[in-house]
Amino acid sequence: MRILEAVTFDVVMRHFAQEHPFDDTYADNYNDDAEVNLRGAERLLGGLWHKVLLDRAELLSVVLPWHVGEYGEVELIPPTGLTVAGAADRLRALDSSYARTNPACARKLEYQSGSPRQPVFLSTRTVPGADYDEMTAREGLIHLDGLHRMLAWERSGAGTSGAGVPAYVAGLGPAEVLRYSGGPAREYGIVTPRP
Repeated sequence: MRILEAVTFDVVMRHFAQEHPFDDTYADNYNDDAEVNLRGAERLLGGLWHKVLLDRAELLSVVLPWHVGEYGEVELIPPTGLTVAGAADRLRALDSSYARTNPACARKLEYQSGSPRQPVFLSTRTVPGADYDEMTAREGLIHLDGLHRMLAWERSGAGTSGAGVPAYVAGLGPAEVLRYSGGPAREYGIVTPRP
């Protein structure tokens, strides 16, 4: 992880609003849910936000919350959570059947595979909410917004480029900031559930 700068919550929300205008391409647009997650992280962690670049290993270690696949037939991520790596493995195992059983989620994944690399939004702790209540991992790099983007980038190979994945992260403490400021991306050891 390479820390680029400390930012205020207002900056985070402005960027979120610019990059996430309401898009009625999908009837199941969840920007409201993501905004609730961001506000929950702000309340929980008290304004410690940083803009960072994640390397591929860090991207794969992000823990994703429960996801039913846009109300499809197949639960993609159980309530206990999965890392991006674990969810990508599950998608590979489901193969083409996922598009049939979970068409809305599959469309989002396809759309995001070619999308520009917009920042994802993460927290270092789980936030309050039904999707997070049963997660095994309580700390680490925890998803707030960007599930479909992270999975699509991993599936398409876009997550492997050397440019890094931009992210806004809530809750990096002084020790983490000192460790990652200005240096090259390094492995960020976190607790993750086993897929």
